[in-house]
Amino acid sequence: MSGKDEKPRGEKHKGPTVLRGSQVDRSTTDQRLLDSRGPSDWVHTDPWRVLRIQSEFVEGFGSLAELGPAIGVFGSARTKPEDPFYAKSEELGRRLVDAGFAVITGGGPGAMEAANKGASEAGGVSVGLGIELPFESGLNEWVDVGVNFRYFFARKTMFVKYCLGFVVLPGGLGTFDELFEALTLVQTQKVTSFPVVLVGSDYWSGLLAWLRDTVLADGKISQADLDMLAVTDDVDEAVAMMIKGVTD
Repeated sequence: MSGKDEKPRGEKHKGPTVLRGSQVDRSTTDQRLLDSRGPSDWVHTDPWRVLRIQSEFVEGFGSLAELGPAIGVFGSARTKPEDPFYAKSEELGRRLVDAGFAVITGGGPGAMEAANKGASEAGGVSVGLGIELPFESGLNEWVDVGVNFRYFFARKTMFVKYCLGFVVLPGGLGTFDELFEALTLVQTQKVTSFPVVLVGSDYWSGLLAWLRDTVLADGKISQADLDMLAVTDDVDEAVAMMIKGVTD
């Protein structure tokens, strides 16, 4: 195998910048922004950070403004190619393109890669919104339009602004964060309601039971909040729910 074909060791993306080898640092831009400990030189540097934050919004808006109708697909970066949900996510990406949607993911491996692959191979627009993380390795190879972000809040804005609905496959903390962020924005009427579909009834049943039997029963949410979530095991049904949700 030639050196060109080998995967770079220790690669990290910071916005549009790629770091490799000894240049890879152990912290993230978000961490440095939010950490109030240490010396007070942040007083002098934070005003300049505002310009960097502004540039992320400008870059994101500029890259996605003419995207057209799109659906966000969330799911675990740890989903392996042999996992049945990898194939399901790939099929989902393909079916969404067939229905006239672009597909937007977090641009990483696992379920995100699978959805991007399905969309790209179907001839659609496959979008990845990457984020700087200590352990990330850049956008997956199936991303056709990619934007790398330093700040989570800028990246989340792009998901909410350009996605007409969300399909959520099994995932971990990052997937939960994206799911509940979307639900909270709808609940608080910060955005117009959009469809949210969970794929994998066995995986999501425990969470839904807890929301119904504990959170709803204790009056912490309303039935309308719970009704925002639909669950299915069928990719075609998930796509149909997206179509219905954005046309109603």
